Amino acid sequence: MAAGKPSRKRRFRRQKPSEAHQAGQGAPSDVTPSDGQENALLPHGTGDEAERGPGASLEAAHPAGPPARARRLDAVRHGVARGSAGAMAGLTRTGRGARTGLVRTRESAKAALGHLADRLIENAPRVPVRDLAMLRRQFPGLGPEQLADKLVSGAANATSTVGAGIGAAAMMPVPPAMPTELAAEVVGVGAIELKLIAELHEVYGLRPPGNLRERSVAYLNSWSTERGIDVTKPSTYDMSMGSHFKRQLRQQIMKRMVRNLPNLIPFMVGAAVGAVMNRRDTRKLADHIRADLRRRQVPWDALEGLPALDQPADALPRELLEGRPPLPPPPR
Repeated sequence: MAAGKPSRKRRFRRQKPSEAHQAGQGAPSDVTPSDGQENALLPHGTGDEAERGPGASLEAAHPAGPPARARRLDAVRHGVARGSAGAMAGLTRTGRGARTGLVRTRESAKAALGHLADRLIENAPRVPVRDLAMLRRQFPGLGPEQLADKLVSGAANATSTVGAGIGAAAMMPVPPAMPTELAAEVVGVGAIELKLIAELHEVYGLRPPGNLRERSVAYLNSWSTERGIDVTKPSTYDMSMGSHFKRQLRQQIMKRMVRNLPNLIPFMVGAAVGAVMNRRDTRKLADHIRADLRRRQVPWDALEGLPALDQPADALPRELLEGRPPLPPPPR
């Protein structure tokens, strides 16, 4: 073996630390390091920090204001607060807008119902009513019930024709025209049913007192409540067009319009539905009124001196009361 190479079995021994290093790790109690040795042994800048504490280092690192993490948390909190305030303000504006829209919609619906009620009030005195003498001449040999059945059948056919006509007009749905179609149906059906109510009161001998206008208001009251008029108790029906009367009229119009909504089904389905529903509603109304009038029926023998009814000067066209559209005026 060459003299320059160490033996494989020779182990490398760990060298002893230097005296300076041993003094830095743990110096004996009797040895006091000098200021130069202390500055050399400690890391840079740690001597002052050990004396002043960890807070002094933070103040030195950030002499002005809170730390960066605290500033970020503060900014996040302020941003969340501003965002929540903006969201609440947005919800408040949305709620106010929704309430305003509902109020406007309700006012528009109320105005539309009021317009239809005014149309019915205007048309009521224009409905020509046949008195008992005229009805007995047109349907000779019939008693009160048979004559009432004839009147109900004719009115049901007329309202059925109106429903079929509105359903045919709505064959292709046009949303802007639907309210107009419903309004036209309500006005047309209302005029036919007012004529039926007035003539049923003639058949059962219970003509309400008053002139043409007062009787028309009484028939409208009967139509809106679906009850017959008790002529012996004027307090049971209202001949004045007060707020209560108009409210009942608007409610009846609203119910009729809701029931007539299926008439607007397209592709001629609404025509069949409208015809069936109008016929059913007219018969149902007539049954309610006839049930009230039968209990107070006056025999025909006691009505010999009953005066004839005065007819309106501007009566509604006969075609409208029969469920057919009025004919166009002849060309000049």
